[in-house]
Amino acid sequence: MAEHKTVLTDEYFEAALASRAWPFEEARRLVSRINRNPDKYSSARPVLFQTGYGPSGLPHIGTFAEVVRTSMVRFAFRLLTRDAVPTRLVCFSDDMDGLRKVPDNVPDKARMIQYLGQPLSRIPDPFTDEYPSFGAGNNARLRAFLDRFGFDYEFISSTDQYTSGRFDAGLVRMLEVYDQVMEIMLPTLGEERRATYSPFLPVCPRTGAVLQVPVLETRPKDATIVYADPETGEKMVTKVTGGAVKCQWKADWALRWFVLGVDYEMSGKDLIESVRLGGRILKKLGGQPPEGFSYELFLDENGQKISKSRGNGLTMDQWLAYASQESLSLYMFQKPRAAKRLYFDVIPKAVDEYYAFANAYQGQTVAERLGNPLFHIHSGAPAVTETPLSFALLLNLVSAANARKATVLWGFISRYVPDATPQSHPELDLLVGFAIRYFADFVLPKKSFRPASDKERSALEALRDALGKIDEPADATAIQNVVYEVGKNAGFEPLRTWFSALYQVLLGQDQGPRFGSFVALYGVSETRELIDQALAGKLAG
Repeated sequence: MAEHKTVLTDEYFEAALASRAWPFEEARRLVSRINRNPDKYSSARPVLFQTGYGPSGLPHIGTFAEVVRTSMVRFAFRLLTRDAVPTRLVCFSDDMDGLRKVPDNVPDKARMIQYLGQPLSRIPDPFTDEYPSFGAGNNARLRAFLDRFGFDYEFISSTDQYTSGRFDAGLVRMLEVYDQVMEIMLPTLGEERRATYSPFLPVCPRTGAVLQVPVLETRPKDATIVYADPETGEKMVTKVTGGAVKCQWKADWALRWFVLGVDYEMSGKDLIESVRLGGRILKKLGGQPPEGFSYELFLDENGQKISKSRGNGLTMDQWLAYASQESLSLYMFQKPRAAKRLYFDVIPKAVDEYYAFANAYQGQTVAERLGNPLFHIHSGAPAVTETPLSFALLLNLVSAANARKATVLWGFISRYVPDATPQSHPELDLLVGFAIRYFADFVLPKKSFRPASDKERSALEALRDALGKIDEPADATAIQNVVYEVGKNAGFEPLRTWFSALYQVLLGQDQGPRFGSFVALYGVSETRELIDQALAGKLAG
């Protein structure tokens, strides 16, 4: 999509004040936060939005969802404040975490076992020699994807923050309130975990591993802690500064909020308790918990939570092999507080919904546009591109025409849309390529034609004859009326059973787009021939 100037006018501002679109609801809470502490913010202290990423596995769509949704809230905030309040978006990588288990989707898993407990930023990248570590490689892959979408963000590495000393003041403060942090955390842990828990995880100077060991003594004046080496039993004294320790997960989150001054961060519903505890720890440090909300999780085809380590569900690159960036952003915008299946079968619907919103945008009022997902996907200025054919219709055309090349499809399309070419309709040409790939990989393997019943056979013969009386080029609505009439006369009740039969017998699938539109695109004579093939048993396997 071409870049357009962002809309920040009085008319849009007034409408934003009352918009019920979820990014504006989130942004209004953040505006209230700023209004309570107006002296806290300036050009030197902008409002900070943050997203987090654990690079223990390849980046997945859940990670992208957090960035795109947070960016939408950030834009809504800019509009509500008329861009008078500076903002930053930080993508934070927890690359100093110790590797707890070897991900399922990495090569040579056996070799990776030797690095369990080591910081992700010190483990060799199993995928390539291009990067200095596993964490660095995954960081680079995430950044490349975010850059592809044009996000305005800053990338921050946990390892860099700890080892550079930028977290030192917060770590010293954490040590000063150590006992209060323990009072918060210990009641939430089981008996065995309580015996070893500490908010500080020393980095072993002998092995480099991140150690899960109890702290025997705290020395706030020296900024040190004492622990026992788990292998040698030797008492060790270590600084909490300079990267000699990292913080345990919930304490680490609070530390990050405190040092960076995070104002907004959303997270999955599985982290609700972590957010609550992190907020309590942050208050002990002297900070104010950020605003944010808990979104529902993404599920794979079996209803299981998607996971970086398991590699289930869709990857970002997989989605983009079959559909546009905009359709992916739309899927992330819709119903963030509802659990969503994230598998290949959701792609066609997302593609067609994107263009449906695009087709509606131009005729909408300003208030209606603020509720249109395209406004948020394109930061207030969508390049509204309409397409004369739906993705679902193209998929059925690929199926019926047995097309494997775009040139074959364009032969049908140019007849349906006079003078249409790949050059005059580049957006449609992209959809053609997506449809061919999607059909080959996901529709064709599942196609299953069935023979027509006696009742269906008679109705199909009647439809073939009725279509023979229609002159080409034919109007899709007129064809649809003929299909309806044939189904009613044949006694199909409810009528949707007639359309199900058409798709199952003629196309080998359970559903499809408006059948009249399909016939108009594929051709009346071609459809009549398709019916003859089905009745002759040449389609059913």
